[in-house]
Amino acid sequence: MSDQDKDPQQAPLTLREMLHSVLAAALGVQSGKNRSRDFSRGKPSHFILLGVLFTALFVVVLLAAVKLILHLATG
Repeated sequence: MSDQDKDPQQAPLTLREMLHSVLAAALGVQSGKNRSRDFSRGKPSHFILLGVLFTALFVVVLLAAVKLILHLATG
């Protein structure tokens, strides 16, 4: 029997749960329940990696949007 079968409250977070937490934290709307779940079941390295990837993707999307707007404005 695996650890997840024994106690679902102690099972590691799924990728979906971690992505949801990272997006909610980025927007500043993370609930206390989810925050405590993240601290008890999540690994900091996973959240750091997802946070860095989200930030990089966000910056790339912003740069692309600005370039598109400037191209259309001068076009």
